[in-house]
Amino acid sequence: MVSSVNGKITKGDNRHVRDWSSKEDAQLFTKLKEKNNLTVIGSKTYEAARRNMRHRVGQLRIVLTTNPKKYRREQIAGQLEFTKEKPVDLVNRLEKKGHQRLLLLGGGEINALFFQANLVDELILTIEPKIFGRGKNLVENTDFQAGLKLKKVERLNSSGSLRLFYEIIK
Repeated sequence: MVSSVNGKITKGDNRHVRDWSSKEDAQLFTKLKEKNNLTVIGSKTYEAARRNMRHRVGQLRIVLTTNPKKYRREQIAGQLEFTKEKPVDLVNRLEKKGHQRLLLLGGGEINALFFQANLVDELILTIEPKIFGRGKNLVENTDFQAGLKLKKVERLNSSGSLRLFYEIIK
């Protein structure tokens, strides 16, 4: 995830993170996506990113949505799926298929569902030196709590963009 100093993952209503995040974060994000062959996002994140998505054989993207039928024509077998499964059910299904790692790319509502289900083991977070008065939170609309243990910090540029690596305390 990438966020402002005050925890916003969008700038106001603009869901296009690349409009305000650093080029260094974009490069690291691309490498992280290429390294992971299974990613999960929410439908709002998909809507914001769909034009820039490149689908590849051997790389599965799953979009959580309340209305998978809406995206039926966009589905690509083995590359792009749409589902309304609960996170626990989705993870169980994927584990049965042999998947051991899942890269969760958000947004805030999807992050909350996975955190609430205790399915997040680590958080890689880039903090950009920006503050937004309005925007989506890293975790939306929930009262849950999670403890984190800082494992590593990397300074990405001279502006002060930081990449933080956290272990989730369970």
